[in-house]
Amino acid sequence: MLRKIMTKKRLPAAIALAAGMMASVGWVPAAGAHGAAVHRVPMEKTLTDFGATVQWDDYARMFTIIKDGAYVKVKPDAHEAIVNGKPLKLQAPVILKGKTAYIYDEFINDVFQSGLDQTFAVEQRAHPLNPLSADEIKTAVEVVKASGKLPGALRFTEISLREPPKEQVWNFVLKGGAVSAPRQADVTLLDGIHVVEGVVDLKDKKLVSWTPLKDAQGMVVLDDFTSVQSIINASQEYAAVLKKRGIQDPTKVITTPLTVGYFDGKDGLTQDQRLLKVVSYLDVGDGNYWAHPIENLVAVVDLQQKKIIKIEEGQVIPVPMAPRPYDGRDRTAARVKPLDIIEPEGKNYTITGHTLHWQNWDFHLRLNSRVGPIISTVTYNDRGKKRQVMYEGSLGGMIVPYGDPDIGWYFKAYLDAGDYGMGTLTSPIALGKDAPENAVLLDETIADYTGTPTTIPRAIAIFERYAGPEYKHQEMGQPNVSTERRELVVRWISTVGNYDYIFDWVFHDNGVIGIDAGATGIEAVKGVKARTMQDPTAKEDTRYGTLIDHNIVGTTHQHIYNFRLDMDVDGENNSLVEVNPDVKPNDRGGPRTSTMQVDQVNVDTEQQAAQKFDPSTIRLLSNTNRLNRMGNPVSYQLIPYAGGTHPIAKGANFGKDEWIYHRLSFMDRQLWITRYNPDERYPEGKYPNRSIHDTGLGQYVTDNQSISNTDNVVWLTTGTTHVARAEEWPIMPTEWVHALLKPWNFFDETPTLGPRGQRKSDK
Repeated sequence: MLRKIMTKKRLPAAIALAAGMMASVGWVPAAGAHGAAVHRVPMEKTLTDFGATVQWDDYARMFTIIKDGAYVKVKPDAHEAIVNGKPLKLQAPVILKGKTAYIYDEFINDVFQSGLDQTFAVEQRAHPLNPLSADEIKTAVEVVKASGKLPGALRFTEISLREPPKEQVWNFVLKGGAVSAPRQADVTLLDGIHVVEGVVDLKDKKLVSWTPLKDAQGMVVLDDFTSVQSIINASQEYAAVLKKRGIQDPTKVITTPLTVGYFDGKDGLTQDQRLLKVVSYLDVGDGNYWAHPIENLVAVVDLQQKKIIKIEEGQVIPVPMAPRPYDGRDRTAARVKPLDIIEPEGKNYTITGHTLHWQNWDFHLRLNSRVGPIISTVTYNDRGKKRQVMYEGSLGGMIVPYGDPDIGWYFKAYLDAGDYGMGTLTSPIALGKDAPENAVLLDETIADYTGTPTTIPRAIAIFERYAGPEYKHQEMGQPNVSTERRELVVRWISTVGNYDYIFDWVFHDNGVIGIDAGATGIEAVKGVKARTMQDPTAKEDTRYGTLIDHNIVGTTHQHIYNFRLDMDVDGENNSLVEVNPDVKPNDRGGPRTSTMQVDQVNVDTEQQAAQKFDPSTIRLLSNTNRLNRMGNPVSYQLIPYAGGTHPIAKGANFGKDEWIYHRLSFMDRQLWITRYNPDERYPEGKYPNRSIHDTGLGQYVTDNQSISNTDNVVWLTTGTTHVARAEEWPIMPTEWVHALLKPWNFFDETPTLGPRGQRKSDK
């Protein structure tokens, strides 16, 4: 659940801690502002345990205390603190005794409950898209258990909010209207290899629907990982093949359970089994088992039978044994001088429940266990009017396919969100490293596979940053005119095996929304015989990758991301328009032979909209029912692009006869537009694990509905072909790709000029 622990809720624990410290330090009570005795506690430890940071400036003889949106300055012996640039009287001063500073035990209450920090506000009316609370998750599980529908242990793949109708949500956001739909939870369970979907009414505490599904396998859940490791450790057959590779202790082997895909039986596997393929690595004590692959060895594990049903072997390749720590244990890090980002007057944004307000932007934020953050009901305040931009935006899905046909690689095409649940694999954010020091970190609560509410600490970071000049002009002899650009970033990180994925939703104050996806972590590498490219086996060893270390190849693969963007540009009825710059002959006379003009094309159907990205074409999602001051339809430009290694997102690198194309279509088109359907949420389909045909975007567009002046969903695909290089080993610097939503005649003028009175020329 997106709910930052409010200061008020933290106070009892902090005060209890302070009271305990008071006795331990034996400090003599002192007189307060009105002569009453005050009790003192050590400043640094008390505030650090409360979650604040404390800095001391010896030159200025001043403490700086930072906690979320509060920026506090206070000098020893002063009866006043400065909180977010405003003075606050204290009951008693901070005092120094030797090298230790002490505060009075009501200091936290007085400073952090002063009302001078407006970062967090109490939600007066619950937003209808608020995620399920811990109590609601418990209620959903209790209702399912009480129904008697399933015997034995329950394994949940998802428990999430069942969204109320879209029109009711917009009516709530724009007009304050009531939401009549009951609050419900969607529940997805595994019954053996079968999937069951349920809907629970949370108010009436009853099971509304219960639907067993055929021909669907649910995603991998976390206890499957534990099961696989236990099965491998207990297998005498697997221990025997390890010995052939010189590995005597199976407990040193780390398993990686992987989905097996689907190859129409060509891999010898049947569709009626719940299977994982297991590749393994050797733990040599350097903290980086990924650098020690046990090559050409794959175990096929049946999760129902809890046993290995098949071992696939190839030529024995010695395990690369050279230590390759990536955490710096084998080197001395260079000292970097501090880079402080301060907000002395507090934050420019407010978080009310799950809704964020910054500059002219308002949007709702929640975490989903499959796709991570969902950004909803996005509006821009244009001169006092809230204008609709996007109903809902999120990662739709992603795939990481590898190009090596060998035993341990041919099946690797990870659907990280659909197969594993990237929200479940959220990585807590480290302040000052994963996000800047001025970030506010939000805890999230989701259900684990047992249905237990689980809090993920520091799951999402919110921060504002300087992003260069917004505009500038210097007339000769005249004062400079320029202003800075600000951005608000919503950051989330998911760790899926060896890779860590960083996703930024970036709101610009000029109406642009950016989506940045970064891949970092450790490459999945292949053990080979060659040490250098001069060795006789090097050419064959590097057919499908790059030699990035002695005996180690980084295998060529792709990172392909798709974002589901339910755009509502000034309303729900939108159309896709192409604007094509063109060179045409000059028929007006004069010395010029050519002119630059544009051709405008309306794209009418879903199948016409499924396109490769041509960077010369301007694609607009337009509302032809709403015109700006000059009479142009208000629009947003849709831009998927890569960056870094590949400026253009190329699409999938596979032959058209590959079975992966039978199952997935989204990866080979950078733009898709579909008619809004609340059940169409994932580009790879709802249950892609071992799917035999495309149940996602390829299926969504088969009816080829009209997308002209209708409620449409935009799907943008971006990504990169990852050709490994030495600079990415043993750990990979973040490689970014992007998508962009840019206002196009959405405004009447430069939006960052600020509000103004009406000009005569506007009348």
